[in-house]
Amino acid sequence: MKIQEVAEYVVEWALKSGAEQADVYLEKGRESTVTVRMSELETLKQATSKGLGLRVFKGNRLGFAYTSDFDKKSLRNFARRTTEMAMEITSDPHNVLPPAMRVEEYPELDLYDPEIATIPIDWKITAAKKMEKTCFDYDERIKNSEGASVYDSELEAVIVNSNGISHKYNSSSVTLVVSPVAEGDDEKQSNYWYCSKRYFKDMEGPEEIAKTAAKRAIAMLGAKKPKTQVVPVVFDPQMAASFMAIYFYALNGESILKKSSFLVDKLDTQIGNENFTMIDDALMKRGNGSQPIDDEGVPTTTRTVIDKGVLKNYFYTAYSAHKAGTKPTGNARRGYSSTPSVGAWNLYIKPGDVSPDEIIKSVDNGLYLTRTMGFGVNMVTGDLSRGAAGYWIENGELAYPVEEATIAGNLLDMLKNVSMIGNDLEFRSSRSAPTLRIDNITVSGT
Repeated sequence: MKIQEVAEYVVEWALKSGAEQADVYLEKGRESTVTVRMSELETLKQATSKGLGLRVFKGNRLGFAYTSDFDKKSLRNFARRTTEMAMEITSDPHNVLPPAMRVEEYPELDLYDPEIATIPIDWKITAAKKMEKTCFDYDERIKNSEGASVYDSELEAVIVNSNGISHKYNSSSVTLVVSPVAEGDDEKQSNYWYCSKRYFKDMEGPEEIAKTAAKRAIAMLGAKKPKTQVVPVVFDPQMAASFMAIYFYALNGESILKKSSFLVDKLDTQIGNENFTMIDDALMKRGNGSQPIDDEGVPTTTRTVIDKGVLKNYFYTAYSAHKAGTKPTGNARRGYSSTPSVGAWNLYIKPGDVSPDEIIKSVDNGLYLTRTMGFGVNMVTGDLSRGAAGYWIENGELAYPVEEATIAGNLLDMLKNVSMIGNDLEFRSSRSAPTLRIDNITVSGT
């Protein structure tokens, strides 16, 4: 059987076994990893995988199990046992499938590149070695490396449920990453850079990626602790994207229902500066996080999360939506071995109209943030405290590197204090942002 037929067969047998509703998430994939360290091949791995997760609903009881055995007889027994399992579970009125949402035609998002399957192993090894060599050649102070890697993958995913959904889509990705180590007087500084795309021809070259990584490592030599003070912090695009993702975690409908989020009761209220807009776009062509349908069978869409500082959406799976008395938002994410939870697709901040250089020049005294360590976020209060590194800004210029610092603040206050947004938005991953200037953050050091 083709994999879509496998998923349909399991749903059919779950219903024959007594389930009132059922759904299957099935995936079949291939992945390859090549890692080189100090010019020597360290990892060469190619693997295939497949599996399906079945949820059955009976009397508001939920049974869940997964398998990688696609033999017909095994699948029938699997469906029957999972249905029997559901009867042993405590009933919960919110255990339901999403409402029937049939779509005549799902959008073509251009997520699969057949060329990725044909990339020669020799090219991957050469590319990884080239990234390391480019770092070593960039500056004689780069004498070591934490490795260079090439990853690629292909995925077929199928979502089938008893409400009439049956959809399959294919996706692919390729990623290059390198992490050089710069050495100075009694110190070492490591850094990294990467590129990840759906299509091979959209990739940056290995040398370009490596030069950026080398520059980032060298620039941190001679880092010192800053003095403790309250200053503007300029978040580079990677840090701005990381900062932004925290807000999405706080918008999970489950957290809102449990009142364990600092964004409870904030819907349709001004929570941030009016220049700040955040969007979650599942339908971006070739987007790293794009998907035409979520993992419960709900059509995905483009949603404004925060519009000019006003919170516009919470995000729900079928379970949490039913509990909240609303509709699922098309943000259910899962693997075949897990049940759905809320996740973002292509989450990004709308760019502004000033350059990163203009933002840095606007700061007389502050931090340009390029790295954080540790989570350090209280999701109930929004208080944040994280280890930090980057460069100190003096008189509008990057003066010297800093490390062993801590940034601290409250996430709601920080959102209101976004005073400048850069024009340098780049979709390097599924979390993307331009440079941000956020005022009145405590930077702790000496």
